[in-house]
Amino acid sequence: MELVPRKRLELFSGRAHPELAREVADHLQVKLGELTLREFSDGEIYSRFDQSVRGKDIFLLQSHAGPVNDSIFEQLIMVDAAKRASAKRITAVCPYYGYSRQDRKASGREPITAKLVADLFKAAGADRIISVDLHSGQIQGFFDGPVDHLTATQVLTDYLRAQDASDLVIVAPDAGRVKVAERYAQKLQAGLAVVHKSRPKGMANVVNALNVVGDVAAKRCVIVDDMIDTAGTVTAAADLLLSRGASDVWVMATHPILSGPAIKRLTDSSISRVIVTNTLPLSGDRLTDKIEVVSIAKVIADAIAAVFEDGSVSELFHGDNLS
Repeated sequence: MELVPRKRLELFSGRAHPELAREVADHLQVKLGELTLREFSDGEIYSRFDQSVRGKDIFLLQSHAGPVNDSIFEQLIMVDAAKRASAKRITAVCPYYGYSRQDRKASGREPITAKLVADLFKAAGADRIISVDLHSGQIQGFFDGPVDHLTATQVLTDYLRAQDASDLVIVAPDAGRVKVAERYAQKLQAGLAVVHKSRPKGMANVVNALNVVGDVAAKRCVIVDDMIDTAGTVTAAADLLLSRGASDVWVMATHPILSGPAIKRLTDSSISRVIVTNTLPLSGDRLTDKIEVVSIAKVIADAIAAVFEDGSVSELFHGDNLS
């Protein structure tokens, strides 16, 4: 007996960000798979596929939105359920990868939690991970298997091209983002500046912006970062840029975590516009007049299609996804 193998793509969504999953499914021209997710009375998560996944190429989309631990564990349970249901290949699609900032030991007796999360996905049965704008490129090496590192660079630079950008300066909020800021500046033929900042030892979410390297006088400055959490870094940088003569300050980031005092800080700040993608859900009072959201769904859909067709994901970004 000889069988001709058939490949079948199935996309399923967790509960953290179903709106993004539906948008990705629309770009792929597929229907979201049927999946039951619920909690028992003690909070334990239950997952069951309501259709057969045997022999299929399964993509499980879940952004690690708050509560982060619940989102991660729900996706792990989905992966385990797919593995035990005989899925042929399981890809964990994590638009925002939780614990990505804990990617090294900054002092003694600390964990490297980004590596732990990667180990958990491997143990659960994931064959591959897809994520967008990881906090550092080294996280790709934490997972024992293929990792497709996508980037929102094209989406965000396209937004800026649509604006009047004749006096634009791209600003790295710290030394770690210089390479990314330089890539934006080259694509937009804009100026480049760097903010020198420091964090008081032993204090989380506290930032001191100290100096600016580069000409920002009478320029529209666009601060680019991978995420906005409490907004301490970008608001401190914005104040410093304006004190150095900048005419206007915008902020661009891939992941709008916006936890704690972030919304109030951004609302009260001198920043005039905040542009983010929809890797994380934003709604209600967290979506203020200053915040504009651009969609990352097509980028994720194109990557899923390339993985399914055994094509090149890197070619989609022309090398921009390499850290």
